[in-house]
Amino acid sequence: MNSLNYTETIDWLFSNLPMFQKVGKSAFKKDLTNIEALTAYLGNPHKKFRTIHVAGTNGKGSTSHMLASVLQEAGYKVGLTTSPHLKDFRERIRVNGELCSKDFVIEFVAKHHQKIIDQHASFFEIAIAMAFAYFAEQEVDVAVIETGLGGRLDSTNIISPDLSVITNIGLDHTQFLGNTLSEIAGEKAGIIKANTPVVIGEATPETRKIFEQHAEARNAKIIFAEEHQQPKLASDLKGIYQQKNIQTVLNAIKELKNLVYSIDQNAVEKGLKNVVKNTKLRGRWDILQKENPTIVADTAHNPHGLKLIAEQLSQTNYSRLHLVLGFVNDKDVLESLSFFPKEALYYFTQPDVPRKFEINELKKIIPKNLDARYYNSVTEAIDAAKSAAFPDDLIYIGGSTFVVAEAI
Repeated sequence: MNSLNYTETIDWLFSNLPMFQKVGKSAFKKDLTNIEALTAYLGNPHKKFRTIHVAGTNGKGSTSHMLASVLQEAGYKVGLTTSPHLKDFRERIRVNGELCSKDFVIEFVAKHHQKIIDQHASFFEIAIAMAFAYFAEQEVDVAVIETGLGGRLDSTNIISPDLSVITNIGLDHTQFLGNTLSEIAGEKAGIIKANTPVVIGEATPETRKIFEQHAEARNAKIIFAEEHQQPKLASDLKGIYQQKNIQTVLNAIKELKNLVYSIDQNAVEKGLKNVVKNTKLRGRWDILQKENPTIVADTAHNPHGLKLIAEQLSQTNYSRLHLVLGFVNDKDVLESLSFFPKEALYYFTQPDVPRKFEINELKKIIPKNLDARYYNSVTEAIDAAKSAAFPDDLIYIGGSTFVVAEAI
């Protein structure tokens, strides 16, 4: 294992560890024994700094980045771990917005590769163990920890946070988390800890009941953000759906101030306005080209997220809409397409990952009433849309995180 460079180290992780984003179900571990064994072996680094835990079907990434940005502006040294990454593995492990060093990743894998193999660890378990180790080494004041999948059995769920946040519940990853909103809410509610406040971004009558039961059982104060509207503040994250995330964040900040955190209003306003600058978040209504034509990419990929995209598109001015879309093979493509306007021009493609929904298979199921074209690569599809678009058109790129990663 010695003398691997950074690229070789990441290749070793990808080829030796099951990764949910690439292979799907076989990478999902249904208990915490692995991560507990790994962190114990590393000296329990996650116990050496304060944490805030964020779960939810949609918005958990944006919410995590906003919280980290505000805490940075308040003068804290902030760790942030989110997933998946778009371009570079190290996007999963940041301190004050800076990616962890390549040397750290190389040395971590070189030093611990035998334990990683012996433990039969998944890609996500190693990413989380590595994040905890890096945050401890960097002596962060606080780390914002985004769950990977679910909550109760997620590898991040070994922390004892100061605050838990659950953004919302939608139907996603039903093969692991359950087929109903209340089943999924039960999994996400697994991050609620004893005597630890929890902020809920959005709730329906059926999910609210689940959250209240879990909070009561653990004597945890529960705050429903929708019932405690804070003054509206602007953010550099431009999707209209971010307004709900901002309300969740403002309620979370209010709770943190009740604890030991010193966060003034200036830090809150600056933190929300400088999320991209402070934490380098990409892929959320991400404007890749402002005009001639406008090009936007967004990682929304489940019904809850796509409904918000549909709303955003309906409020955006354009002459014609060009949709560059690709999917992974466990998504209900027809359901995803139901959120997009029928009269748009469609450019179907496939992301460059094993889990891709193959273009030949897509052709068989795409409704005949759509104006559809098919491309073997994301680049070809984007180029075709650019060639066909007039200056006042809009090109939207999405369907899968991997399509967006390639576009960026």
